[in-house]
Amino acid sequence: MNEVLLEQILIYGTVFPLCAFTVFFYLRKKNKKTIETAKKVEVAKEEGLYEPVSLYPHIDLNSCIGSGACITACPEKDILGIVNGIATVINTSNCVGHGACFHACPVEAISLRIGTETRGVDLPHVSENYETNIKGIYIAGELGGMGLIKNSVEQGQMAIDNMVKNKKPPKDNVLDVVIVGAGPAGIAASLAAKKHRLSSLTLEQDSLGGTVYTFPRAKIVMTAPMDLPLYGRVKLHDTSKDELLTLWKKVISENDLKIIEHTKAESIIPLENGTFKIITNKGEEYFSNHVLLAIGRRGTPRKLNVPGEESQKVAYRLLEPEQIHEKKVVVVGGGDSAIESALLLTDENEVVLSYRKDKFSRLKPKNRKKIEQAIADNSVQVVFNSNLVSINDQSVLINKEDDETMEIENDLVYIFAGGELPTGFLKKAGVEISKRFGHIMKSHK
Repeated sequence: MNEVLLEQILIYGTVFPLCAFTVFFYLRKKNKKTIETAKKVEVAKEEGLYEPVSLYPHIDLNSCIGSGACITACPEKDILGIVNGIATVINTSNCVGHGACFHACPVEAISLRIGTETRGVDLPHVSENYETNIKGIYIAGELGGMGLIKNSVEQGQMAIDNMVKNKKPPKDNVLDVVIVGAGPAGIAASLAAKKHRLSSLTLEQDSLGGTVYTFPRAKIVMTAPMDLPLYGRVKLHDTSKDELLTLWKKVISENDLKIIEHTKAESIIPLENGTFKIITNKGEEYFSNHVLLAIGRRGTPRKLNVPGEESQKVAYRLLEPEQIHEKKVVVVGGGDSAIESALLLTDENEVVLSYRKDKFSRLKPKNRKKIEQAIADNSVQVVFNSNLVSINDQSVLINKEDDETMEIENDLVYIFAGGELPTGFLKKAGVEISKRFGHIMKSHK
């Protein structure tokens, strides 16, 4: 009996210290992560990256078990972290809405939302069938608040499926549907229309790919497989922009889709006979039984409205930077798009960056680090507190805070001043819009 008792004492005497040792190091590691994450949150707040600007993960603190699965699943860096055993958001404004965190959470403690309790976001009224308050006008994708590519693709298909259920009798010179926007939702809708043998055309104010085309070249834009009408299952993970655009071009070519690029729908006019007249920026008119709006929330690039801005040397996004050599370039703006574009042009061009504020804010950490290095080694000349006031054939004029005017010899100008929300365009067509606060995007589930 004494031997058994002694053996138990020896066992407990070994196990308990080992357990205590393990718990000690676990808690120390946990505390270290909490401190690190808390510091990152503070930095994000200082840099203006903590508050979300679009779709973002919202964490239910009462449900979160701190598994960290969301952090592992997120393909972006430092969007989520753990503090005191509970998940927290960090650089929320850098979230691009993959939805991987939502699907990875074992207890469904994450939802995707748009707008916060204090910062509302204008969203159009859309029914479960993706139809607006104007019968015959549908919305799919980012404009409705859902920026995930996979879900935008699904919404584009489902909107067309619902149109088919309410298909109107054919009329002379009247299309079944005009699709506005050739991004993920618009391309999927174009394929679905072809599949259902609907007469259709797609208008794109820019180039194929819509919003996707403006992402940085190596940006991850999709993390889950999706189904495309007339094509089938697309099994792509951690997909780059170029890979996705190659896919779009392939399916469009194989299915002979009618997509008219560089043509903006200026207005949609409901007619008394139940059809719609779509007028473009080129003065063209199309008539259709239905309209699907698959445009991005950024709408039209915001212009500076300065003399000479209509010049051919002015652009609002950077395409194929590797083809630009030995040019004198002025980039206007202080956001990530402006910084990334300026940096892409530095190797073989002279770059001047004009920004109206006294310092950069809301930059991704890697972009901040790179632009600071570029300033230090003089590969980019940054002019803070400045405004571009005039664009001429051979130069530009920039006003500085002290009223000093700089004339800079110039070949190309890139303006990154954000985009104008298509609110006016929607209201003109009669679509109702409301400001939503912390709106849960249910369609991602």
